[in-house]
Amino acid sequence: MASCSGCGPGYRSPLDAMKGPREEIVYLPCIYRNTNTLKPDYLATVDVDPKSSTYCQVIHRLPMPNLCDELHHSGIYVVDVETNPRAPQIHKIVEPVDLFWKCGLANPHTTHCLGNGQVMISCLGDPSGNGKGGFVLLDGQTFDVVGNWEHPGEAAPFGYDFWYQPQHNVMISTEWGAPKALANGFDPADVAGGHYGSCLHVWNWDTHRKLQTIDLGKDGGIPLEVRFLHDPSATEGYVGCALSGSVFRFYKTLEGDWAAESVISIPSKKVEGWTLPEMPGLITDILISLDDRFLYFSNWLHGDIRQYDITDRRKPRLVGQLFLGGSIVSDGPVKVLQDREKQPDPRIIQGRRVPGGPQMLQLSLDGLRLYVTTSLYSGWDKQFYPDMIKEGSVMMQIDVDSVNGGLSLNENFLVDFGKEPDGPVLAHEVRYPGGDCTSDIWL
Repeated sequence: MASCSGCGPGYRSPLDAMKGPREEIVYLPCIYRNTNTLKPDYLATVDVDPKSSTYCQVIHRLPMPNLCDELHHSGIYVVDVETNPRAPQIHKIVEPVDLFWKCGLANPHTTHCLGNGQVMISCLGDPSGNGKGGFVLLDGQTFDVVGNWEHPGEAAPFGYDFWYQPQHNVMISTEWGAPKALANGFDPADVAGGHYGSCLHVWNWDTHRKLQTIDLGKDGGIPLEVRFLHDPSATEGYVGCALSGSVFRFYKTLEGDWAAESVISIPSKKVEGWTLPEMPGLITDILISLDDRFLYFSNWLHGDIRQYDITDRRKPRLVGQLFLGGSIVSDGPVKVLQDREKQPDPRIIQGRRVPGGPQMLQLSLDGLRLYVTTSLYSGWDKQFYPDMIKEGSVMMQIDVDSVNGGLSLNENFLVDFGKEPDGPVLAHEVRYPGGDCTSDIWL
């Protein structure tokens, strides 16, 4: 899903953005693939203005033209959110065949707008479903496919997310796995078979050449979301590694190359009644507040969201934790055998039991509100949280203490995607109309 505007929100710096107006609407891709409903995915517009009569309601649905897209992981739809932000419309469709023929790529994932007006999108694989970490460039006016960003033969073995830092002439990309291995669920044997990644790739931003591959090793399995600090002069950031439950800090060394070190580790839990004897936290999304003070991430399987003070970049300090569902709830089939943490009770909001676990995160510009959805990827949802396939996902809001640290659930906020007109749906990533802390990059 691409949503780019030529003018942007116009904030001079991340700290200026923190003073911007409160969000009033958000957009979420809603997925029907792997559910019992054969309908196109759609883009939902949700009212998040507490003063509004339609607060916490889906006020518009923009259906896609195809079935089983897995919106956000498949085709490219350019959506006009400027003409009528509360009722966006499709501006252009970039067909998969264009990506196949012009770039040899498939399964586009992360979108960033570039300073030259172009749009750049990372891809997970090739048209056959093998891993291939390449990048598609779109013209910023016509949204036609320009071609590959990377040079021929220099695509990474796997692709997923990326972030660039122009002041230091660098871009860093991450790895998920081969689409044909991950599309319908997770098989641990595919990790041993080499179908999942564990590396960061460092690229020269000007020349598009790959400079370095940093293998994070067994503690860096499946590095997904990558975030530089928002300060454009910063030479460091963080990446969340799903399988290993680790957060690595990456940084520029005194010699001028790049390195990484593990700074947070979430131990797997020894369990009974689950598919494996140990359950990883499965860090699936991370973000950094615009003032670069707090790091947030979600443990989709364990079911908690964590807030760390990263004032000391090498020693993040846990200052907030909140359980929102997950696989180890106290009334579920899984028993944790040895752990300092008590198994959390299920989370119920306005009579609705939270399905799945916390997954996608989006922080308000001022850093006071954290939005959370519970769907990861429909094939994995179906495997790990089958009830969510039947009941639909939810969106929640967490109030953040941005002075001392701390997280508390807003009991008055719930968007229940189990009550959608065409049946329960899986809501995924949260985006703001004018940019946010997971998409904006300052030059």
